[in-house]
Amino acid sequence: MHAGRPPIEPAGNRWRLPRSEFADDDGLCGIGADLAPGTLLAAYRSGIFPMPMRKKLLGWWSPDPRGVIPLDGLIVSRSLRRSCKRYEVRFDSRFREVVQRCGDPSRPHGWITAQFVDAYEQLHLLGWAHSVETYLDGRLIGGLYGVRIAGLFAGESMFSDATDASKVALVSLVDWLVESGATLLDVQWTTPHLVSMGAIDVPRPSYLQLLEEAIAER
Repeated sequence: MHAGRPPIEPAGNRWRLPRSEFADDDGLCGIGADLAPGTLLAAYRSGIFPMPMRKKLLGWWSPDPRGVIPLDGLIVSRSLRRSCKRYEVRFDSRFREVVQRCGDPSRPHGWITAQFVDAYEQLHLLGWAHSVETYLDGRLIGGLYGVRIAGLFAGESMFSDATDASKVALVSLVDWLVESGATLLDVQWTTPHLVSMGAIDVPRPSYLQLLEEAIAER
C-alpha cells in the first residue's frame, strides 16, 4: 500500500449524480444509480457517498455538518499508545474480509450488503480502496477500510473484536496519510467513538472546499 502501483482509472460514470447542496435534512440527496467503480469515484470526488436504504434502494448522502478528523488533531491516549505497541498492523492484506467483518449482520445498524462488499473489492483491485488491519497473535481482531483519492481518504467503516483494535488501525491510517501527503480524512458522520479521537463537524461548504483542495492534481 505504501509504495504500490498507481490506481487504475475505471470506465467513467454514466449517471447524473445528485448535487450535495440538494440534500435533505438527513443528508440524503438522491436515490438510484449503481456501485460501479466509475460511479463510486465520481461520487466521492463530488462530495457524496452511497449507503443502502430500504430493501434494495441505493441512497446517496452528503451530511451537513460533515465529520472529519484533522490529521494534526488525532487524540491518542496513553492506554491507546500501549495498545499500539501490543497489536500488529497490516495494510491491504485481507481487504474483503475486513469489509465483510464491518458488515456483520449482527452489528446494530449494519448496512454493508454483499453488493457493497463486491463493489468495494473492485475498487480495491483497481488500487483505490484500502484496508488497515489489526492483529493479535496472527488473528484479525479489528480494522477499517475506505477510499483514497489523491489527498482524500474517505473512511467507510471499522470493526473491533478487542479493546482498542479499531482505534489502533485508525492511528496507523493517520500516520500513513500524514507520511504520504494527504490532507483530508472524511468520516461522514461524527460518533462519540470518533469524537473521542479528535473528529469534528464541519459545515458542508467548508467540507466541499477541503475536498476540492484534497483531490486536486498534485
